[in-house]
Amino acid sequence: MNKLSLSRISFIGYVALVLTFLILPLLIVVPMSFSDSRFLSFPPSSFSFRWYETFFSNPGWMSAAKTSLIVAFSTALIATPIGVAAAYAINNSSHWLMRYLKIVLLLPLIVPIIIVATGVFFIYALSGMLYTIPGLIMADVMLALPYVITAVTAGLHGFDQTQEMVARSLGMNRFRAFMSVTLPQIMPSVMTGAIFAFIQALDETMVALFISGGQNQPLTVRMFTALRDEIDPTIAAISTLLTAASFALVLLLVLARKQSPA
Repeated sequence: MNKLSLSRISFIGYVALVLTFLILPLLIVVPMSFSDSRFLSFPPSSFSFRWYETFFSNPGWMSAAKTSLIVAFSTALIATPIGVAAAYAINNSSHWLMRYLKIVLLLPLIVPIIIVATGVFFIYALSGMLYTIPGLIMADVMLALPYVITAVTAGLHGFDQTQEMVARSLGMNRFRAFMSVTLPQIMPSVMTGAIFAFIQALDETMVALFISGGQNQPLTVRMFTALRDEIDPTIAAISTLLTAASFALVLLLVLARKQSPA
């Protein structure tokens, strides 16, 4: 019992250290976003909404934010149905090719992102899709698919497939049976995949650095450029807003899953 208690205490302490390490940057960036100083400083000598006003009143920042939102929403809308279809096919097929298809679709999570970015850049350079919003959307869909597939596959594993088989035995075709019986029951998993696809596209930086530019520059790339050229406290305000948006989406998802019927 003492050994078990000691192990439990050690595990809790380890988790607490990891969470502290992950949260610590937020505890520094968020107060700095409310600083009135011209430069990033911690702790702030005085507080104001100066840098939030700068962000919302700057046409350049607003244009980048618009691009990011367009790309993120489009990515979620495209990646979600494709990911659901792929997860359904992988889960319901016993063909050996499906195992390799799953590996291929999950490659963006395995291959280092710098290699992915380099490959996408060369393909886009040959096809003329550099610095375009469709190019950004296509790249983010590729990167978001693994999140959707993983989430939906988990939902399908917990779903009783005999319910769909009963619906099909009563005269429904496969598509109608899926839409009427399966999809409503795995909807929390589908929403999870869609939200993570949206967050991934909103926060993606490395690939966007290679393939975006000009008027079609997302917010994260503009932040990177601003941080490289000048330490602008507006970056802290934008980082706080992006973190708050991601946290709010995940919180809404958790609340929705708790309220959904078992």
